[in-house]
Amino acid sequence: MRQIIIAGNWKMNKGLFETEQFCKELVQFATTHHEERVRMIIAPAFPFLKIASTLLLGQPVGISAQDVSSHEDGAFTGEISASMLSSLEMQFCIIGHSERRQYHQESDTGVRDKQLILREYGIKPILCIGETLAQRDAGETSAVLISQLEGCFKDVPLESGEEVIVAYEPVWAIGTGRTASPAQAQEAHALIRNWFEENYNPEIAAAIHILYGGSVKPDNIVELLSCPDIDGGLIGGAALKLESYVQMVQSATKLIQSR
Repeated sequence: MRQIIIAGNWKMNKGLFETEQFCKELVQFATTHHEERVRMIIAPAFPFLKIASTLLLGQPVGISAQDVSSHEDGAFTGEISASMLSSLEMQFCIIGHSERRQYHQESDTGVRDKQLILREYGIKPILCIGETLAQRDAGETSAVLISQLEGCFKDVPLESGEEVIVAYEPVWAIGTGRTASPAQAQEAHALIRNWFEENYNPEIAAAIHILYGGSVKPDNIVELLSCPDIDGGLIGGAALKLESYVQMVQSATKLIQSR
C-alpha cells in the first residue's frame, strides 16, 4: 500500500519568526504521530530551510525546497543549486509548479533537467503537471498531461517508482477556491498512472505516488484521498495554518487506518 503524503507548499509566505513558530508547534504534534503510512512534508521559503530542518530534526516530517536551478553552479545570480540543497540535507524539492511555468516560462525540458540533477544528489523531486482552465474547457486535459509527462520524463530512467513524486495540479484550481471534483481528480490521476504503466511497467505505475493539488483543505481532503489513485496532497493556503495542516494529517491517518 502506498503512503499518503500531506505536503505543505508555503510558497512566498512566512518569515523567520513565523517559520520558527510553526515548526516548534509542529514538533508537539509530530511527537505523537506514529502512523508511518502518512508522511508529512513542508516546503518553507529558501532562507528558512535550515532553521526548519534543525527544529524538526528527528521528527517524522520531511523538508522540501520549492525549486532548484538546472545548472550545477556558476554565474547564475539568485539561483539555488542541487548541491547547495544537498549540503542542507534536503530530502525533497518541488519542480515544475504552474506558477514557475507561468511566471518564469519554465518548460517541460527544463523540468526534466531539474529532475535529473536533483536525483543525482539524492533529492526526491515533487514534479508538478496540470492543465489550464482554457485547456480543460477545450477538452485538452488528457493531451496536455500526456505531453507534459512525455517532456518531463523523456529518456528518464525509473527503476522502482520511488525516485520521484508526481503532483497533478489543475491550474484553474490553484488558489482559486475551486477544486476538481473527486471524479475529475481521479480521472486525471488514473490517466497519469496508466501512462507510467504503458511507458515504464506496471510495478513502477503501482509504486509511484501521485498527489493532488488545487484548493485542498480539511473540508474536502477525505473525499479526495478516498479515490484509489490519489496518494496525498500538495497543499498551499490550507497548509499555512498549523491547525488545518494537522487536521488534514489526522484525517489522512484515520482514513488509511480504516482500510
